[in-house]
Amino acid sequence: METSPIGLIAGGGQFPLLFARAAHRQGRAVVAAAHVNESDPALESEVDRLCWVRLGQLGKIIKHFRKNGVQEAVFAGAITKTRIFKDILPDFKGLSLWNKIDIHQDDAILRAVALTLEQEGIRVLASTIYLQHLLFPSGVLTRSKPTVDESEDIRFGWNIAREVGRLDIGQCVVVRERTVLAVEAIEGTDAAIRRGGELAHRGAVVVKLKKPGQDFRFDLPATGSATIATMAEVRGRVLAVEAGQSLLFDSEKMTAAADRAGISVVGVREEDDGSLTW
Repeated sequence: METSPIGLIAGGGQFPLLFARAAHRQGRAVVAAAHVNESDPALESEVDRLCWVRLGQLGKIIKHFRKNGVQEAVFAGAITKTRIFKDILPDFKGLSLWNKIDIHQDDAILRAVALTLEQEGIRVLASTIYLQHLLFPSGVLTRSKPTVDESEDIRFGWNIAREVGRLDIGQCVVVRERTVLAVEAIEGTDAAIRRGGELAHRGAVVVKLKKPGQDFRFDLPATGSATIATMAEVRGRVLAVEAGQSLLFDSEKMTAAADRAGISVVGVREEDDGSLTW
């Protein structure tokens, strides 16, 4: 069993905490770089070593990992994307990398950071390495099932979301009656759901899936009870998520909340022939 420390580049939410606990169960010490105003302070008590960084302080992360013998690392947790315009404080390494990136979209930035880490001798692993059980399951998770009309909206939204993802814009779309109401961009999934849900008035169908060629090392789609709470605010009807290619947090809590709100939650798979099943 691998016993060397593993690095954790932590964003917000519970994913970094879940990863740290899972890594410890595998006998790995966890050396974390946590982001100010994003990462949960509770992470300090879940890891073996931790330093706080501001967005863009890549050199500080590398120095911290080297000091603690880290040769493998993962990205876990979300970074509020709009912070790149108001809360970034890059060090020399981070600024140098930023200036080399032509397109400041999610995949381009994260791949460039991962490449820099690997050039420094730190291999970036899939964030799900110890958390395969968090991958979204196939099938209908709730008592409510999509109607025939809502199923058509899932198929319609799926194709739109694939194209949006191919352009590296976002991972989620909101539709109703084969009409696109909102496309997720830098604002994030919850804001897109609110915007699209308000336009739908009620009955919105939310489709969320990975981008074509999604790198499993970072930025996997993620949903949980907070997603259902947002949908309930705007009387949304269906949440369709790509099974096996996205993360599901608080599964029991989420499905219970969906049942209370009358929301259908389905894990969708795309077959080899392009058809969708759930």
